[in-house]
Amino acid sequence: MSTAAMSLEPDDDHHAVVSTFDLFSIGVGPSSSHTVGPMRAAKIFLEDLKKANVLDKVQIMKVHLYGSLALTGDGHGTPNAILMGLEGEAPESVDTQAMPGRCHKIAETSTLRLNGTHPIEFRPAKDLIFHPDASLPQHPNGMRFLAMDADAELIACNEYFSIGGGFVVNEKTRVAHGENVFYMEYDASNVEEGRKNQDVAVTTAALPFSNGLQLLEVCQREHMSIAQVVWENERRWRSVAEIRERTKAIWQVMDNSIENGCLAGENDILRGGLNIKRRAPKLYRKLLRGFYGGPKLGGISNDSSRTSASTTNTPVDMSTNRGFVSQYKKDGVELLKRRRKKRMVAPALDFLSAYAIAVNEENAAGGRVVTAPTNGAAGVIPSVLKYYLEFSSDEATSASPDYEALESDVIEFLFTAAAIGMLYKRGASISAAEMGCQGEVGVACSMAAAAFAAVMGGTVQQVENAAEIAMEHNLGLTCDPVGGLVQIPCIERNALGAVKAVTAAQLALNGDGEHHVSLDAVIETMRQTGHDMMSKYKETSLGGLAVNVPLC
Repeated sequence: MSTAAMSLEPDDDHHAVVSTFDLFSIGVGPSSSHTVGPMRAAKIFLEDLKKANVLDKVQIMKVHLYGSLALTGDGHGTPNAILMGLEGEAPESVDTQAMPGRCHKIAETSTLRLNGTHPIEFRPAKDLIFHPDASLPQHPNGMRFLAMDADAELIACNEYFSIGGGFVVNEKTRVAHGENVFYMEYDASNVEEGRKNQDVAVTTAALPFSNGLQLLEVCQREHMSIAQVVWENERRWRSVAEIRERTKAIWQVMDNSIENGCLAGENDILRGGLNIKRRAPKLYRKLLRGFYGGPKLGGISNDSSRTSASTTNTPVDMSTNRGFVSQYKKDGVELLKRRRKKRMVAPALDFLSAYAIAVNEENAAGGRVVTAPTNGAAGVIPSVLKYYLEFSSDEATSASPDYEALESDVIEFLFTAAAIGMLYKRGASISAAEMGCQGEVGVACSMAAAAFAAVMGGTVQQVENAAEIAMEHNLGLTCDPVGGLVQIPCIERNALGAVKAVTAAQLALNGDGEHHVSLDAVIETMRQTGHDMMSKYKETSLGGLAVNVPLC
C-alpha cells in the first residue's frame, strides 16, 4: 500500500453521516461562517445562560472576535449577526429586512435586549472587541462571550468556533481532522446521541460511512444509489412526511433566492462600499429576449424567405465584411478585422451563470439563502439544480408535468450532494478560513457535479468520478475577498463553479466510471493543500485580490 493510500485510512471510529438538513440550512447572508455561525453562537450562549437561571443577572456583555472573524468580520456582517443572536434571533427566522435598522438602533441607544426580554447597556463599538492579530488555537473563526453582573463580576464565559456552513462547536468539541461532531440544535439535549458524538458503536445512522470508498461499498452492498443511502439515514431521525417537507422548504428558499436575485432592481447597489451594481437582473432580462414570443436574436428564422449559409449549399463568401466591423488600420497597414458581437443561440449555460450570480447577489445583500454548504458558495448547487429542472428534466418541460417525479428529482439531487458534502466535512473542512475557497466553492462544485451526474442517470461510480473531477480542478483556490466583502471575486466564482460542475458531470457521464484518482485522494489532497496554504489566502483579506484591487 502506498503512503498516500495509508493516509486515507480512518484513524478513529467517527463516521461522516450528518443530517442533510444540517448541511443544507436556511440562513442569512452574506456568510455562513461569519454571519450565520456567530448569530447561532450568541443564541447558544443565551440558551446556556437561561438553563443556568442566570440570564436576569447579566448586566454587562463582552464579545471578543479572533482571527478571520476579526479580520473580515465587518465586511461579512459579523457584528450585526452577533447583536441579533444576543437578542434571541436565529438565522433561519430573523427578519433580514429589519436587521440593519435594529442594529442601528442598538448602537444609537446603547441598549440591547438579551433574548428579546432583558435590556442591558451595550455599546457595539466598545463591547464587540476585535483581535485581528490573535487567533484561538482550535480554529481561525473563534469567539469568546463573557457575561458579567452589575459589579463586573464574571457570571459565565464560553468560547465558540464557527467551522463553516453555519456549524458551531465550543471548547468541549475538539475541532480536528477526522472528527465530526456537527449538528445545528441550540440545545444539545435535543440531539440524538449518535448524531452528537458520531461514534459508530452508538450511531443511529442506518448506513454509516466514513469516506468515499465506504460509501461506494454501502451502495454496492445494499444495491442503492447514494441518495437512497442518505434517505435511509434520514428515516432514522424523522418521518418520511417531515423529510419531504423539509426538502421542499430547502428547495423553496433556494428557488426564491434565484427569483429574488433575477427580479431585483437593475440599478441596485450591493451594500458594503464597493458600489457593486447587481448584474443578475440585467443578464436575466437580456436572456429572456429570445423566449416566449420575444425577438429572435439568432438561430433559424420563421420567415421562409430568409436563409442562412448554414441551411443552404451556397459557400460563404470570405471576401466580404459580413459579420465584421469596418476595416481597422494602423499607420496605413490593414490589421485583423474585429468581429461583431454575437449572442449564443442556445444560452443554457448563460442561464446557469445568471442563476448562480442571482443567489450570491442576494447573499451579498444580506438576504435569505441556503448554506450549500456555505453562504459564500450558496449559488452553485441551486443554480445547477434549477438548470437541470429547466433544461434537462422531461417533467419540467412537459405540458402536464408529474410533480411527484419532479419532487423525486429534487430529493435525489440534494441528497446526493449532501452525501458528498459530508465526506468533505469529515475528511477536510468546508471553512474558507481553514481551506481557502477550495473549501467553499470547490466543495459546492464537487457536490453539484455529483448531484447532476446522479439525476442524469449516472452510476454511483460515475457520480463519485464527477465529484472527484470537480474538486481536482478547484485545488488551491484561495479566499481573498476584496474589502472583506462576499462580492469580489465571490459572486462570479459561483457562476464559474456552477459551469464547472456541469462540465465535470458530463466528463464523468461520458466515461465508464473508472478513474485513476479517487474522491478520497482528492479530499485528502485538499486538506493538505489547505493546511499548507498561507493564512493570508484564507479569508483574511490580507493577500491576493484583496490587496491588489483598489477599494475605490
